[in-house]
Amino acid sequence: MAQRRWQYWTERTGGGRLPWRSTLLVAVFTQAATGWVQHAQPGREPVDAVARILLLLAPALLLLRHRYPVPVLYGVCALTLGYLAGGYPYGPVFLSVAVACLAAVVAGHRYAAWGAVGALWAGHLLIAHWLYRWLPPPGDGPASWGTEGGATAWAIAVLAASEVVRVRREQWARDRAERRAAERRRADEERLRIARELHDVLAHSISVINVQAGVGLALLDTDPEQARTALTTIKAASKEALGEVRQVLNTLRAPGEAPRAPAPGLDRLSELVGQAAAAGLTVSVTGEGEARGLSPATDLAAFRILQEALTNVVRHSGSRTARIRISHPPGALELQVDDDGPATGGEAGGSGTGLIGMRERAAAQGGTIEAGPRPDGGFRVRARIPLETVEDS
Repeated sequence: MAQRRWQYWTERTGGGRLPWRSTLLVAVFTQAATGWVQHAQPGREPVDAVARILLLLAPALLLLRHRYPVPVLYGVCALTLGYLAGGYPYGPVFLSVAVACLAAVVAGHRYAAWGAVGALWAGHLLIAHWLYRWLPPPGDGPASWGTEGGATAWAIAVLAASEVVRVRREQWARDRAERRAAERRRADEERLRIARELHDVLAHSISVINVQAGVGLALLDTDPEQARTALTTIKAASKEALGEVRQVLNTLRAPGEAPRAPAPGLDRLSELVGQAAAAGLTVSVTGEGEARGLSPATDLAAFRILQEALTNVVRHSGSRTARIRISHPPGALELQVDDDGPATGGEAGGSGTGLIGMRERAAAQGGTIEAGPRPDGGFRVRARIPLETVEDS
């Protein structure tokens, strides 16, 4: 609790330092200007040592205005009433009240500030219209109501200005909090994007490597040439995976730079089919059509969805065949991947990380994913992604 209070205090006071510069400026101005205004108010008491002490004590309290805003404000108002009761010249003495009131309102003590300024105004009214008979200067009369109107206007102006500053500071604080929240959201989204990219790249490549490693081990003694082919596939898959991982990590090191290699898209579907074939999966593609009009983000999402769907077939299905169907209905891109099963183990539904990643990719483009067992056996993944741009006219 004490640590949180200290942190709150240091945030409000700029590291816990006393505001001595502004306080010194108020003290010097008050002392100098009071000596000047006494010539413009010949009927008031001359500024003597008592007046100088009161004019010094009020700014001195301002040193603590951030730590104890309410006591400081009431103390300054009390010293100001004592100064007014002494019959000294009006004017600069009210500067300390304005600064203390501003500090209290900005700190959130609005009603306390209104009460202090109201008490000062009421005390001044009492002195100017009743207690003046027993207070210096001798023979003084009641203040004019024009003077009281000016004092009232000053009190309202001080409170209004303090409220304006408070509102502006709160607005700035909200803006800063919103900017920080937006930055955190962007950072979280970027981390999620990178994690999704790494998962898709590594899951697919490691699945291919795992299958080919099993083939190589099984055929190492009986069919060395086939084992060599499996090792060659492992080398190619690992090289491609390293390249894509390096590209993703480069965006972390230099987020403002453009990627050195283009992001994969449907134009690399043949490569994806070849990688699946190297893992022992026969893939047929129908209705491919043309991928014109796809934004880079949609093109990448479509490629990754197909990649993850084929990876799931390799890892979780006993079928060694898969069918990809790509269609372009008006304003959308539809992808469908089927296998004939059966599942080799684990949940076949949508609880896996891969399916979650596919759904997130589709949702990021405003699309949807349907994944689940087919009525006639096997498993189906169907994605629909709306397109922002239609075919060129």
